[in-house]
Amino acid sequence: MDALSHPPGGTRERAAGISARIAVGAPMASAIGAPTGAPAPADRTPRISREPFGALDDGTPVDRYTLINGDLRVRILTYGGILQSVEVPDRRGEHANVTLGFDTLTDYVERNPYFGCITGRYANRIAGGRFRLDGTTYQLPQNDGPNSLHGGEVGFDKHVWQATPFTTRHTVGLRLTHTSPDGDQGYPGTLEVEVTYTLTRDGIRMDYRATTDRPTVVNLTNHAYFNLAGEGSGSIDDHLLQINADHYTPVDGTLIPTGEIAPVRGTPMDFRRPTAIGERNRDGTFEQLVAGRGYDHNWVLNRRDHTYTELEEAARVVEPGSGRVLTIHTTEPGIQFYSGNFLDGTLVGTSGRLYRQGDGFALETQHFPDSPNQPDFPSTVLRPGEVYETTTIYQFSTTQ
Repeated sequence: MDALSHPPGGTRERAAGISARIAVGAPMASAIGAPTGAPAPADRTPRISREPFGALDDGTPVDRYTLINGDLRVRILTYGGILQSVEVPDRRGEHANVTLGFDTLTDYVERNPYFGCITGRYANRIAGGRFRLDGTTYQLPQNDGPNSLHGGEVGFDKHVWQATPFTTRHTVGLRLTHTSPDGDQGYPGTLEVEVTYTLTRDGIRMDYRATTDRPTVVNLTNHAYFNLAGEGSGSIDDHLLQINADHYTPVDGTLIPTGEIAPVRGTPMDFRRPTAIGERNRDGTFEQLVAGRGYDHNWVLNRRDHTYTELEEAARVVEPGSGRVLTIHTTEPGIQFYSGNFLDGTLVGTSGRLYRQGDGFALETQHFPDSPNQPDFPSTVLRPGEVYETTTIYQFSTTQ
């Protein structure tokens, strides 16, 4: 494993004409394979290292980067920009990996349900795999029943990204870049994409940036699955979830939004106060939970800023046993909460344990699903000369 140190590369004046803004993160990790409860390293200097993680069938090499900053340690793959390991301390200072994932590249290539990856060009679903823009209809792969999901059959999660590591006095990070050519998975325009993970002392910030040479649609996010009790520890039903949203977007039987912006009040979708995920998750009397076999919906965040350029708190999750807390800030208008409904006990994670239904949750900051076909939803259209720019921060702390 070779150590890498580079001059600051993450500071840049942002172009004018921002059309969106996102960020993601996940801090606090220890090396994969290290025992749970391993002490934090004595050297708290931000640092990054690289090692090979195999190669694709065509020979393309894949690297794994380990980022360390104080008590936090994260491992990122160049394949799909995947967060493979996110280790964080509990209230006693004991570390555990809190994100679901695999030990081998083969598992990520052959059976990954989007663990930890960058999803795009369009995160979430587009109805019928089809949208119309400026008078032209574009057909995308229908890889989720009748719909297109997470960019199609070969989305951003299945590409090897170019990586540039960097360190500053107080942070360490990895800049990933990828060019999606005109017509890729049916989308118009050559899209130049940059995703930057920055590990601070208390979290991971994820900045997304994209430009195009033709009008297109863009919606990027990270698809990490979390279990704050520790990866492979079992159900997330007792995690207390709070979402800063008075409304959500109901879906049809194929999980496409109906177009309605519905109130959460009086329904199992109300997480305005901390509520155990499992308290109402399998309510067989509520049609929306039947459709998704649990939660798999977009919440309309309560935002003061409707230009989507300011970071605001979107959600907070507490795991009572360990005291670990995940707080999410984002510039995005929505967040997709998925309660791991389709984990079926056939996947073996980094702990060597099987992942069963409800063993992890995802909170994906985003624009709304199917926005290209929903004129009343915030627009995801990106035009030449504009810059798609979003930020999300996943911050970790503990309660007593």
